[in-house]
Amino acid sequence: MTDTVTTLTTKQRLLDVAREIFAQKGFEAASVGEICDRADANRAAISFHFGGKERLYVEAVKDAHRQIMSQVPMPTWPAGTPATERLDGFMRTLTARMTRETAPFCTMLLLREMAHPTGACAEIVREFIRPMADELMAILNEMLPAAVPEERRYLLGFSLVSQALFYKQNRPVAALLMGEERFAALDLDRVATHVAAVARAAVEAVAAAYRGGTSGTQT
Repeated sequence: MTDTVTTLTTKQRLLDVAREIFAQKGFEAASVGEICDRADANRAAISFHFGGKERLYVEAVKDAHRQIMSQVPMPTWPAGTPATERLDGFMRTLTARMTRETAPFCTMLLLREMAHPTGACAEIVREFIRPMADELMAILNEMLPAAVPEERRYLLGFSLVSQALFYKQNRPVAALLMGEERFAALDLDRVATHVAAVARAAVEAVAAAYRGGTSGTQT
């Protein structure tokens, strides 16, 4: 039992330290020696637990995404919940994940990976982002007429998600434009309410355009 606990603790320490160092320095600049020293692990521990630096990086990125999701979980909707209500909950959850600083190094690492994708990106998409995208697409499919092409549905989904992402990626710019004090006064509920309302309006506008017999290119 003791050996199992020690093994799991060492592995998690390596992940915790690796997330921070990879987030700050990136994969290439991060040192295996520094990770092991700060994790109080010997140099062979990374090979033993992960097979090498490359796999440690992939697992650190995945663990970062897992932590963010667990801290702000997606709502569980009972059968029959209207699509509009699910869209509202989806956007509020996404906004909370982007605006709460509960795991700063996790978010920093994920943003770095998205800006400079490695092999970890494909695994993140497959295990975490694709299921969320499928959930959003299911919501949109209920709210949009059948005439809306799949490409347009994806473009709409990308636009909705980018709203929440803005508040993470562009916070410094928004604070400079609006003023730090005024921007800081925007609490999560106000931002999430705004994001959800814009998302709902955007979906309704596209739906209305196609129901009206147009191509929807103007919305």
